[in-house]
Amino acid sequence: MVFVLFILAAAITVYTARKLSEYADVISEKTAMGGMIVGTILLAGATSLPEVTTSFSAVIIDNIDIAVGNMLGSNLFNVFILAAFDLYYRRNRLLHLASSNHKYTAFLGLFLMLLVSTALIIRVDYTILGIGAGALLVLGVYTVGMVVISRLPSPSVSEEETNEAEGVFVEKKSISVKHAVIGFTIAAIFILGTGTLLSITGDRIAAVTGMGSSFIGSFLIAATTSLPEGVSVFSALRLKNVNLAIGAILGSNMLNMVILASSDVIYQKGSILTNASGSHLVSAIGGSLLVAVIIWSFMRKRSASLWVYSIPSIITVVGYFIVQYMIFNS
Repeated sequence: MVFVLFILAAAITVYTARKLSEYADVISEKTAMGGMIVGTILLAGATSLPEVTTSFSAVIIDNIDIAVGNMLGSNLFNVFILAAFDLYYRRNRLLHLASSNHKYTAFLGLFLMLLVSTALIIRVDYTILGIGAGALLVLGVYTVGMVVISRLPSPSVSEEETNEAEGVFVEKKSISVKHAVIGFTIAAIFILGTGTLLSITGDRIAAVTGMGSSFIGSFLIAATTSLPEGVSVFSALRLKNVNLAIGAILGSNMLNMVILASSDVIYQKGSILTNASGSHLVSAIGGSLLVAVIIWSFMRKRSASLWVYSIPSIITVVGYFIVQYMIFNS
């Protein structure tokens, strides 16, 4: 029965998160926001709601390994999604088409993951008002980083227009802002409930199968709660909105680290990063390395051949399965 409930919660999460993405996109269009901003803030925030409820409820039921594993595993799966779609659309060379400003959010996301990795290694059990020092540092760096990024020059209009299809507005122009806000709110309420159910059933699956909370959190639950990102990215790419797709992935990775740090506010038994299983270090360092590979893809010059262009994404896809295998064995 627990598996049926898990699959049902996963299906509802994916469908609801897709509606969240659609409504967030409509709201952003009506307020004249570009594809990169929509993806990094609105779309990433909407599709990260399952991670919020799953991690917070996992802390409440005293299974912090599902909470930590979910966040780090989601980052791994997000990078895997980006690399997989990049290989599928390799002839379009998506990472070359994207706005150059994406590298800033990618670097910030990488730095946040490195901070989490360092906290898992050092394990300083020092708290301020019940919140671990590592979590506070992550929240502080994210806030400062977003302020700095917001003050950077925006990409030119022509660059934005190159990556956005005219069909987006045509398809959604009949939806009013009021309709979108109401729909977004209702979808958010549903996804809060299904996220909680995912963590509870995931905890039971870990106990029944004996595979451990760290692996269940970093693989099964992380992949499930990251499916909305996959659906959103696929929809955005079909509409030729590359900035929206990449912004959703990179923005989600940053928010996941913020959610992980925010979980420490609920956890009142010390620092969540200090008390979590050491096996999470594999996914933290592995995820950091894969994000670095994606940044390399952004930074390098245009490739002469499709094979050379595809090398970073191939490394990322293969690396994802290697990291998951190492987590399972640990």
